[in-house]
Amino acid sequence: MLLAAVLAGHRAIPNVRGLGSLVDSVTPLLGVGVPLLALAALLRRSRLALVAVLLPATVWAALYAGAWLRPTPAQVAAPLRTASQNLRAGNPDPAATVRALASSGADLIALQEVTEDDRVDAVLAHDYPHRATISTVSLHSRHPIRERVGVDTGLGWTRALRAVVAAPGGDLTVYVVHLGSARAGDTTTRDQTLDALADRLRTDPARRLIVLGDLNTASTDRMFLPLARLLHDAQADAGRGFGFTWPAAVPLTRPDHVLYRGLTATSAGVLRTPDSDHRAVTASFRW
Repeated sequence: MLLAAVLAGHRAIPNVRGLGSLVDSVTPLLGVGVPLLALAALLRRSRLALVAVLLPATVWAALYAGAWLRPTPAQVAAPLRTASQNLRAGNPDPAATVRALASSGADLIALQEVTEDDRVDAVLAHDYPHRATISTVSLHSRHPIRERVGVDTGLGWTRALRAVVAAPGGDLTVYVVHLGSARAGDTTTRDQTLDALADRLRTDPARRLIVLGDLNTASTDRMFLPLARLLHDAQADAGRGFGFTWPAAVPLTRPDHVLYRGLTATSAGVLRTPDSDHRAVTASFRW
């Protein structure tokens, strides 16, 4: 009953020192408790306990099973393919990381935690001749970039950009974002940057728009709601499963996102890349 209550009412937990956000973020993983409770019931040979386990199992299935039961999207030609990757500061071989991204066939590659490293540009320059870079975020594009400007998310230094890409189907506004970090007991900075990004998107007149980046927020987190009201989530619309990306070795949550409006997502997924502590997120769209 306690597990079922947490699953169903996790957003009622007070968000004191980020506790509510933390529970929100890991709630999908609480489904692991269902088979553990079932095993305990079997070991105790308790039919009543085994029946009781159906309660949290039903609640979890109602909330999250749909992500796994969603049919695999049909393989259709996608006019626009995107990928986003947190490279990780101190990455020993960022060239290997971006080489894996380029092999995905993406038309747009968004990077976070970029350093002044010529190895990245050397890998991407040929197939992605157009680039926009602001501080530690960058956008690499097969198509011309007509406009680029830094976006203030309240960090005190610019860690996001807005670019207009002249894609074959028309102009596309692309944000590459790395929001403030969320740590156990302290999500204040992350929350403020989320609000700032939502405010910026709310006033952006672009009809077709994509946000790529490390938002340091799971889609199940209550703080994600302002973005969810403004944009669609490619993983939720066209992916399968939770699409967890961090930590790369054994992903437990999804701080990395592809959000959009004015397009139709045709596929979404996660790509394991070398030398980063995040997995990359990918998504394809049609006009």
